[in-house]
Amino acid sequence: MTATGTYTPRPGAAPLPRMIAAQTALETRMLLRNGEQLLLTVVIPTLLLVLFSTVDVVDTGPGEAVDFLTPGVLALAVMSTAFTGQAIATGFERRYGVLKRLASSPLPRWGLMTAKTASVLVTEVLQVILLTVVAYALGWSPHGDPLSVLLLLVLGTAAFSGLGLLMAGTLKAEATLAAANLVFLLLLVGGGVIVPLDKFPQGAQDVLGLLPVSALSDGLRDVLQHGAGTPWGDLGILAVWAVAGLAAAAAFFRWE
Repeated sequence: MTATGTYTPRPGAAPLPRMIAAQTALETRMLLRNGEQLLLTVVIPTLLLVLFSTVDVVDTGPGEAVDFLTPGVLALAVMSTAFTGQAIATGFERRYGVLKRLASSPLPRWGLMTAKTASVLVTEVLQVILLTVVAYALGWSPHGDPLSVLLLLVLGTAAFSGLGLLMAGTLKAEATLAAANLVFLLLLVGGGVIVPLDKFPQGAQDVLGLLPVSALSDGLRDVLQHGAGTPWGDLGILAVWAVAGLAAAAAFFRWE
């Protein structure tokens, strides 16, 4: 005989960490199922690394081309996921009313942003593992302190995430799609990822060196290629971009 009250509903929100973890898993699955996002975040960086490491297209200076290219491609992977991919996905979620509906759920808005950021980090871990394996197969010989590399990647992720959310929360979805892809292409060419910054005029170098992708790629290159210590200058540039981008996104982001 069933005791009274055994099947009495107990409505209520799940614990916050569980909600964030569930949303993170959902965001990650959606990202990994999206063919266009995978092309942008995984396929293109991998192809660029293989192509420019094996074909003498760009003069990367003394040493093996893969030693110069790998740090830049790692920076490109962070930018493609934290900025371009996140901006486009979030922009269309906002257009279709997904964010508006999620904002009315027990998951707080900051929890949703936390889940999106965690999903980006999970994707970046997979990217870094894949690109590292490919780079080693091409003869990469990294140096330097892993902690410095981690600091650069985390600050780079924060900087690009803030800028991506700012774009997605202020522009229309179609404008976000066009602008995010345009910025991706421009920074791919002028951000020190494939083409060394010293190939540009001095005045342009001074400006391009302040871009987040330039600071990230140069910092990673100083550590991984040259075995330098902690690149405080590049970390400072990334920190400024991270604070400014996240603050602007928090202030101007529109949920509908």
